[in-house]
Formats: sequence, structure tokens, C-alpha cells
Amino acid sequence: MPENKAENLHASVLLGETLELLSVRDGGVYVDATLGLGGHAEAILSSAENARLIGIDQDAQAIGFAEKRLTGFGNRARIFHANFADIKTVLREAEIEKADGVLADLGVSSLQFDTGERGFSFRFDAPLDMRMDPESGAETAAELLENLSEEQIADLIYQYGEERASRRIARRIVWKREIGEPITTTKELAETVEKAIGRAGGAKNRDKIHPATRTFQALRIAVNGELEILENFIRDAVDVLKPDGRLAIITFHSLEDRIVKQTFQKLAGKCFCPPRIPKCVCGAEKRIEILTRKPVVADETEISENPRSRSAKLRVCRKLD
Repeated sequence: MPENKAENLHASVLLGETLELLSVRDGGVYVDATLGLGGHAEAILSSAENARLIGIDQDAQAIGFAEKRLTGFGNRARIFHANFADIKTVLREAEIEKADGVLADLGVSSLQFDTGERGFSFRFDAPLDMRMDPESGAETAAELLENLSEEQIADLIYQYGEERASRRIARRIVWKREIGEPITTTKELAETVEKAIGRAGGAKNRDKIHPATRTFQALRIAVNGELEILENFIRDAVDVLKPDGRLAIITFHSLEDRIVKQTFQKLAGKCFCPPRIPKCVCGAEKRIEILTRKPVVADETEISENPRSRSAKLRVCRKLD
């Protein structure tokens, strides 16, 4: 993808609100745990003199663009090819003990979503891949659909996509596999889902959400293990913060936001154990102050300029002394 196209399709969500709540200061050390194309990182480095930034991303293609974008900041920016779950390992390698702020902008980057061959979107006919790190050796979405049982596929689509018609979709996916036509491309999956559940409203509803949207979301989450590592990442991020340091997380769907909200609440001391249990076992401990009682969302101006910001939610906490 040409560099100018990558820049055009990238718009950092809730940028001003994130910088304000992170309380970026001169000379601070910040971690962008999901670097992407470097929009948030560039803003952090530009807003604070002598601030340093550690960028982490598992997508080598995105790192290439981010490196070019941040080259003017010299050694103030260091970039590591890793998963955000490895934040402690990365900081040890960077010889940084504690950070003043950590940011994670979750979900699919614009580069991944709009690069057809990556297989994230049904807008392009491409191999059904969906790995955020194609070099990882992990199973692709096509391989998952080939290897999982009908029940496992249905559970995956229901759990991660919140798709009520998951069993009908799984049944048709497995039927295609049994007749010797396994699903290997984004177009085949989108068409299979549409045939399984139809499109509400028929032709009149062509501009509404595509019936395969939730299935694609579910497969992406499963392929990349996005939800399994999120709570541990939040706890590790709080660990690496200095006292009064800030953690900001931007989510794009309800499953992510629920995990962030509940993990923040646990770290703020709220116990989720049943009342009859004599001792807390849920991991609640008062280590942070939640700065966003309700998530920060995009205003109408940002939504009109960047429709993807419509579903974004920003939550921020501060580490206690």
C-alpha cells in the first residue's frame, strides 16, 4: 500500500480527549501499546518537549509506516514488534522501569481493515486470514473454520460476535465443508452467512449493517485472542505505571468495553464475588482511581469526519501512590 494512502485512511480516534486525560507532560515516558500507524504516538511526542515514547505493535506492516511517521523525533521514539500483552518484557528490553502513561487503542487498525489481502473485511475478496501478525504462525480464520466442529463455530460466533443466528451460520459453514467447498475467502464467508440468515429488509436494507459483520468480528477476535489477554494486559499496564501515571484504553465493541470497565472497577477496589463468599477471590484491590465514570465518546463533528469513531469508547484511570 502506498504511504500516502495509509496516511489518508488513518484518523486517530478521540485524539484530543486522550491527550488531555493522559496528562502528557514534558520529559515523561509513555507507552503506545497498539502503535498502529503512529497517530496517537506522534501527538504525544509533539505535545510534550523531551517526552519519550515506546511503541508496541504486532503488525510489521504498520510498524513500517509508523517508523517513517516518527522519524523526526529521533531517539525519543523506540518501536518494538510485539503483542501488547508483552508490555513488561518490552519495557525491560528498553531498560525502562516505570512509565508516566500507557495507551491502548484496541481493535483493527485502518491499515489492516482497508488492506484487502489481510482478509479482515468482506468489502474485498481475499484469503480469509485476519491475523494481526501474519508472521506469528497462528491459525488463520479459514483454518479455524476448517478445524472447529459445528458446535464450536456456533459458540465462537455467538460469544464473540453476539450473533443470535450463530447456529444457522455454523450449520451452513460446516455443510459447505462437508460437500467439499470449505470457506477460504472473505467473499465466500460473507455470501455463506447471508444465505444462512438473509438480509433483514431485503433490497431496501442494502445500506444497513451487512449480516456477516458480527461473524467477521467474532472470527477476528478468536484468531488474535483479543479478549483472553485484555484483563492481564490492564493489570500489567498498571504495574508498569509510576504513581499518578495514567492508563487510557479505547475500545470499539461492547465485549472489550465490558472487560475494561470491570477490570478497572476491580483495580479500584470493587469486589464482584457473591455476597456469601467470606473472602474476596475476584482480584479486587484498590490500586487505581477511575477518571472516567462514564466512557468518553466521540462528538458529532468527529463522527461525521471519521465514521469509525462512532463506536469508540475511552476509559482512563490513574495509579494511586
